[in-house]
Amino acid sequence: MKEKKPPFDPAEYARFLRENDAEVGAFLEIASGSGGTFAAPSVPAALAATGNHPPVAVKDNIAVAGMHLTCGSRMLENLVSPYDATAVTRLKAAGATVVGKTNLDEFGMGSSTDNSALGTTNNPWDHTRVCGGSSGGSAAAVAQQLVPVALGSDTGGSVRQPAAFCGVYGLKPTYGTVSRYGLVAYASSLEVIGVFGADIHQVAQTYRTIAGADPLDQSSLDPPDTAHSDARPTIGVLQGDLGLSPEVARNYAATQQALEQLGYPTAPVTLSTLEYVVPAYYTIATAEASTNLARYNGVRYGYRPDWAENPEELMRKARSEALGDEVKLRILLGTYVLRSGFQDQYYTRAQKIRTLIRRELDEVYQGVGMILMPVFPVQAFPHSGSLDAFQQKVADRFTCTANLAAVPALTVPTGLENGLPVGMQLMGPAFSEERLFGVARELATVMPLQFPPGTRDYAAWLREGAQARGGS
Repeated sequence: MKEKKPPFDPAEYARFLRENDAEVGAFLEIASGSGGTFAAPSVPAALAATGNHPPVAVKDNIAVAGMHLTCGSRMLENLVSPYDATAVTRLKAAGATVVGKTNLDEFGMGSSTDNSALGTTNNPWDHTRVCGGSSGGSAAAVAQQLVPVALGSDTGGSVRQPAAFCGVYGLKPTYGTVSRYGLVAYASSLEVIGVFGADIHQVAQTYRTIAGADPLDQSSLDPPDTAHSDARPTIGVLQGDLGLSPEVARNYAATQQALEQLGYPTAPVTLSTLEYVVPAYYTIATAEASTNLARYNGVRYGYRPDWAENPEELMRKARSEALGDEVKLRILLGTYVLRSGFQDQYYTRAQKIRTLIRRELDEVYQGVGMILMPVFPVQAFPHSGSLDAFQQKVADRFTCTANLAAVPALTVPTGLENGLPVGMQLMGPAFSEERLFGVARELATVMPLQFPPGTRDYAAWLREGAQARGGS
């Protein structure tokens, strides 16, 4: 049987990425095209159903064999992964091609990707602004049309917020439906592997390809088959003062109106637990981070200082020199809330609040099929720091809710305000991904995704190159 050719020329694609990513900086590593990473022999049936086999970019905290696994940190700057994450294995088995690793906030801790120790990523719409985080590189790669699909991870909004800032789709699946094997652990009870895309059909097909139980991840499961219904679900709309900028508030109202014009009934909803989301989230997330990041001690792998007098000094110097300020802060906070005498006061109380959040959502979903929510109170902010680190954390309340409740949420691009993209999220009950995709598909007919001016996809780049060579 004759082997099929790859769907694109690997060396040409690598060149395309280098040329078109120069000003954005979405990628930390681009596959050369000379190894197995680019050796996709066939088009997968699931992804080909969309009419286009997408090359895939992968956030650099998800393992891809033979490529670096830096987590955006000096601690792991030289680490090369010996294995694939299960999500990557499933994409490769379906014929997908990993073309590079994308930038992120160090160990997934941040909302801007400015916390990366290995590079700066700019928003493709305005290079003076952030692309969001922590999966900012993946979002920027899709918005810049470098790839049509990318993987990221979402611990408290790290897929949905950069998707909104860059104007693309971003899916945070139900916890457990996508294996976390091969995802470098930050906050294990909150984080999931998610999907970015420029087309909602490809996002859905990619999710279906990577979803399912995995013997290597005991928290994983097969999503149940959900009965298809042509009935349009009622969509809840948050009430009260949400603290949104005028641009985001205007877009939130416009999105509600667009859904109503498409025939979706809406109903007002109130989440009384919303004000407790951020403190509960950061208490739990930092506690789990302090445990998960204890392994980075300069002994077995990762950064090691040139000299240390004893093991204690070795560990202290390795962590002091190789970890960034935000990572150190979260480790210290997590260690504090787990201390004897403080655990009940902080960590146990946060877990109780988490249960209240889940119960309130369960009650809300008795009356509505999903909730339309903002993603972030403002649009992409400047690199210069108009929002400090504390303000960025407070602004996470709309996204952290889905992680605490383990439910799916999908960012959909909803237009431009002052020349910058805005995105809103649809959050549904557990295992409602297909329903979210259905609403997003209809919304795209009236609020289509837009790309930044001057960007071009691989096919256009090839045509331009061919014309240039023909005219020379």
